[in-house]
Amino acid sequence: MDLIPIVRALSRRKTGAILIALQVALSVAILSNCIAVVQQRLAHMRRSSGMDEANIVTMANQFAGTTEDLASRIQADLAQLRAIPGVVDAVAGQSFPLRGYGRSTGVWRASDAKATTLNVADYAFSERTLDSWGLKLIAGRNFTHAEIREFQLGSKWLTSPVAIVTQALARTLFPRGDALGHDVYLASSAPSRIVGIVERAETPWAAHESATYPAEYAVLEPTQWVATNVAYVVRTQPGRSAAVLTMAQKQLYALSRERVISEAQTFEDTRADQYRSDRSLGLILIVVCALLLAVTALGIIALTTYWVTQRRRQIGMRRALGARRGNIIQYFQIENLLIAGAGAALGALLALVGNLSLATSLEMERVGVGYPCFGALIVVALSQAAVTWPALRAASLPPAAAIRGQ
Repeated sequence: MDLIPIVRALSRRKTGAILIALQVALSVAILSNCIAVVQQRLAHMRRSSGMDEANIVTMANQFAGTTEDLASRIQADLAQLRAIPGVVDAVAGQSFPLRGYGRSTGVWRASDAKATTLNVADYAFSERTLDSWGLKLIAGRNFTHAEIREFQLGSKWLTSPVAIVTQALARTLFPRGDALGHDVYLASSAPSRIVGIVERAETPWAAHESATYPAEYAVLEPTQWVATNVAYVVRTQPGRSAAVLTMAQKQLYALSRERVISEAQTFEDTRADQYRSDRSLGLILIVVCALLLAVTALGIIALTTYWVTQRRRQIGMRRALGARRGNIIQYFQIENLLIAGAGAALGALLALVGNLSLATSLEMERVGVGYPCFGALIVVALSQAAVTWPALRAASLPPAAAIRGQ
């Protein structure tokens, strides 16, 4: 079909064509960035914490009554938990990945006085925590029992002479891959030697990570946390998490009623709680995109229907001269494709410019060209589908009725 008559017809209806093109452009720009944000949030939510998530339950335990001999009370609790059928191991600590709060520290290389200090999560780690959490040790060794020191809440935290770090932190500190056996400083004048590297152990605040606190930077120190508030992490055999969680609370209360147990849940529930805001954001963006696309489609339908009404005599004359229904439908499809294509190209450009601004001001990730292209493809396809109904109505007009203006 010759495009020149279509372009000339559009030039006589510039206002409507421009409005639809701008609507398409806005839809493409918003849709592209929304798709990018949703995809980034989904990838963010699916990251592994490094733990055996499917087989871990956690509880926050607060001792009441006397606070004397807390270490013995904690060890008694752990012995009780480890004796439950289906339990692989259990440990006590201050925090764990995705808990939402915990201890942090600064770390820098001992060999470089001018090295940048990195902010990292600092976990109290016993010799049994590695297996209890299900972390994967990829280099070096675990802590020995002799290296574990006891830390009483309220006392001064003393940096351990040995430490285990995550793989991401090791690569950042020692890009050449020789972190094992090197010394680092953990916000202290005394160095700590890296004796092991774990594949991954996310920070307690990984769901709310920032450039200041990356999710994958953590250091593990050989420490037994002793306080009135302690977190129990229990690893179970596959499929036993729910039963163990119920039994664990009963056993602890049977051991002593002078306690309050809260946050008793599977690790999957912990993950769901921490990423609730990300899911809500994703749902809101999906609804906004659906409404935006609906408004765009309705605008195209309304404008095309209006144009069909204005062109009844022209359509009737073309039908009388031998034009088939397919020719009429094709005319409106091509006309709409020219408008939507121009708007989509403008929208893709706006999407990239808008994302650059958002990435700078809100620390968002930059999107590639693929997102605007995908968004443009969706909007153009929707616009072509939207114009089909008015085009079918135009093609169904009887030639005689159209010429008479009926």
